[in-house]
Amino acid sequence: MPELRSAEWYAGSDRNAYIHRAWMRRGAPNSAFEGRPQIAIANTASDLTPCNSHLDEISEHVARGVWEAGGVPLNLPVVSIGETQVRPTAMLWRNMAAMATEEMLRANPIDGVVLLGGCDKTIPSLLMAAASVDLPAVVVPGGPMLTGTFRGTPLGCGTDVWRLSEEVRAGTLSEAAFLDSESSMIRSRGHCNTMGTASTMGLLAEALGTVLPGTAGTPAPDSRLLARSHETGRLIVAMVAADRRPSRVLTAGSFHNAIVALAALGGSTNAVVHLLAIAGRLGVPLTLADFDRIAAEVPLLVDLQPAGKYLMEDLHRAGGLAAVLREVTDLLDSDAIDVTGRPFVESLAEAQIWDPDVIRPRGSPVQFNAGIAVLHGNLAPNGAIIKPAAASPHLLRHRGRAVVFDSVEDFNARIDAPELEVDADSVLVLRGCGPRGYPGMPEVANMPLPTRLLRQGVRDMVRVCDGRMSGTAYGTVVLHVAPEAAAGGPLDRVRDGDWITLDVESRSITVDVPEEEFAAREPSAALRAALARPLRGWQKLYVDTVLGADTGADLDFLVGSSGGVVSRESH
Repeated sequence: MPELRSAEWYAGSDRNAYIHRAWMRRGAPNSAFEGRPQIAIANTASDLTPCNSHLDEISEHVARGVWEAGGVPLNLPVVSIGETQVRPTAMLWRNMAAMATEEMLRANPIDGVVLLGGCDKTIPSLLMAAASVDLPAVVVPGGPMLTGTFRGTPLGCGTDVWRLSEEVRAGTLSEAAFLDSESSMIRSRGHCNTMGTASTMGLLAEALGTVLPGTAGTPAPDSRLLARSHETGRLIVAMVAADRRPSRVLTAGSFHNAIVALAALGGSTNAVVHLLAIAGRLGVPLTLADFDRIAAEVPLLVDLQPAGKYLMEDLHRAGGLAAVLREVTDLLDSDAIDVTGRPFVESLAEAQIWDPDVIRPRGSPVQFNAGIAVLHGNLAPNGAIIKPAAASPHLLRHRGRAVVFDSVEDFNARIDAPELEVDADSVLVLRGCGPRGYPGMPEVANMPLPTRLLRQGVRDMVRVCDGRMSGTAYGTVVLHVAPEAAAGGPLDRVRDGDWITLDVESRSITVDVPEEEFAAREPSAALRAALARPLRGWQKLYVDTVLGADTGADLDFLVGSSGGVVSRESH
């Protein structure tokens, strides 16, 4: 085992070592400070992050494994962000959570860390932090909830909220029935049971190589997750002994594998911005173009909401991530390793598909060429993305007149106004919702459709936005448009009635206005008035320094890493 980092605090007989040991004793034996790895358990458990509320139990089982392997487990509560609870958007605090966790890992006498996350932003923020401090680190995803049912039908978290709420507006479902379904939506502890961002990032963390193979996707109430947590506690001690750090595990090949997994799973579009941010902390050259290039010929193999019909509990019983990726092993980078130190592809060798309705064999996929499509054009010079698997095929090539909204408030006030000129062929444009403009890039891109069109039977329209949409959402939505309107992107000059052309096959999104005329237009005054202008605190720091969605929406001064060295004493 290499010399332990924690010995810089605990070894010796001087006053400082005395202080560090004495205040940590509280029943700990002398051996706790003598050559035993100090393992932080970075725990995002919180009652206000309901999807993570069970992580204290996970932490206990990790701790047992750490003790068994000869380490000393140390609970470290870190910033927790509840996607369903915080306003204006959880994305506003992903970078803050990453920065705070990074600083606590660096500042404390620890040799390795187990990262406990579940809800959407928690795993990305933890991986960003671990990448920047570069101490041995392993993730335990908190797992999805069990499937709830309503009137005999399985409910998909998020996905069925969007679907049922639109049916109420369409007049095909009563408000009373809609509210009655609320008590059935969340059946157990755990995060969303659809292929939303939480499920996606848990599974991609394993595809990246940062999770004990076979763990991600295990339902939160499943006792096997506790057993895997115990094993992970043992593993982190071995990782410290081997000096197996994120910089050794998270390579370009790891991100290649995550992108293949993203396409094969039909994962959340939010994974794009999170993977870009994690790669940025490591100096791995990852761009939007890589998502299109790597995933161009990857088939969608998982028939899961929102792109399909099943849910995460079904994916687990059908064979899980390993069974999915075994079908596309030839598309994976065989040199990428995982936290065990072995090639990631080795963990797939024995996997089998147990239910071919849930996980399709490669020869009969849910959809061919199902990766995230990256679009460019005069409306998105730096790129925009769309998820074809969740879109309507007939709208993937479309031309329609723009109906423009300058803010979320403007949209909510006018979408059902009788005088609004809109039809099924219109393109709904919502701007001012990017990282800088909102601030924080909210999940509003999947705009509700006009009620009068819903009542005519319309269930999808082309929508364009510089914000995000929930991974549980669906529809023909062009999102993450970059540069965002608040940063001077061309979205700020689109006007009602402009013709917008979407052509996913040719990877283009354009506004059909002569170049000189478009460049000469003044940005919308209403848009400018609605943009965020914070005067203090985190929001001001965020707005002043956040980068675009096309590079991961990290803060400019957080890109890269600082390592784990702290040279100065505290006393």
